[in-house]
Amino acid sequence: MLSTALRRSLARHSAFPNRRLYSSPSESTQKKAQDTLASAQKNASKLWESSKKYLDPLTEKAGQMLGSYKQPLLYNLSVTKEVLKQIYVAEALQPPTLSAVRQAYESIWYQVSRSGALGKLVRDGEVARVGIYGLQAYGIFKIGEIVGRRSLVGYDLH
Repeated sequence: MLSTALRRSLARHSAFPNRRLYSSPSESTQKKAQDTLASAQKNASKLWESSKKYLDPLTEKAGQMLGSYKQPLLYNLSVTKEVLKQIYVAEALQPPTLSAVRQAYESIWYQVSRSGALGKLVRDGEVARVGIYGLQAYGIFKIGEIVGRRSLVGYDLH
């Protein structure tokens, strides 16, 4: 909608009113994109084959080490996988859609940007609760940083 209005405005003020303001991909660009995709797929298949070549002996050796426990272990793993799938579907654990995230942030921004929202928090005594939630979020963030660095203070520079 905005781009249509912008094009009309530019067309009125332009020396070339019938000139297009955008371009469609040419055949050479499409051909180049297809070639790039084909080469990426070829490289990915080569990588898969080479990793398979190195992983097959490892999985075979692991299977030999497990001995008679291999089949029950694989069975239990497949049962666990199926149970987790059912839980995932039943509890609707899929990540939110982009529109749901956008709607949530718009709602939060609307609540915060209203002039009376902060005053209402103070009047209702909710400031302490919101502060504690903020402190918990900050603490979880810092714990994630510590785990990611694998160090309590600073980065290990070995």
